[in-house]
Amino acid sequence: MITFQEIKKSEQIKTYIKKADESLAALGYTEHSFAHVGKVADVARYILTTLGYPEHQIELAQIAGYMHDIGNVINRVDHAQSGAVMAFRILDKMGVEEEDISTIISAIGNHDEETAFPVNEVAAALILADKTDVRYTRVRNRDLASFDIHDRVNYSVKEAKTLINEEKTGITLQLTIDTEVCAVMDYFEIFLTRMLLCKKAAEKLKLKFHLEINGQKAL
Repeated sequence: MITFQEIKKSEQIKTYIKKADESLAALGYTEHSFAHVGKVADVARYILTTLGYPEHQIELAQIAGYMHDIGNVINRVDHAQSGAVMAFRILDKMGVEEEDISTIISAIGNHDEETAFPVNEVAAALILADKTDVRYTRVRNRDLASFDIHDRVNYSVKEAKTLINEEKTGITLQLTIDTEVCAVMDYFEIFLTRMLLCKKAAEKLKLKFHLEINGQKAL
């Protein structure tokens, strides 16, 4: 069985992650490199581990999280589908079992907002981990005067935590936002679609999704 550590050691996958992020940098997007995919893998693991899922399923979620954005090396448009096809070829050559490949690529292929759906538990964990990675360190542009709304929203987030409650009935994205950089309404303008997708993903895992901004429940 393939492990997350084996995937992380792959120089081929590392190259695709690096080059995909370079393409997004050229297009003006926020950071999608090793910091992002590493955090997505970690949060996906946290979610399924906390909910008591089997270790192998947790490994698959980590792998999907680590590989989910490689399709950006081709084009930002339809990058989820491109990434799924790329992941299939890589994993197949590595001798990964068909059932595991199917789970991973279906999660990758269903993580982008425009076409996403939590088709299985791994996909749900990936969606939640990916869409809750909002933080100022992802903003590449350091010229506040030239920020667009996407830069402002991300840069305003000084702290973000994704937490499952003790009863394992709810998952909350807790944000600390600098409202002098970005108004709360700006956050909703940009990320409402993502938050609604998180709600669907949480439901797949039998959870309720909540959004808390500066200590106030917003969703």
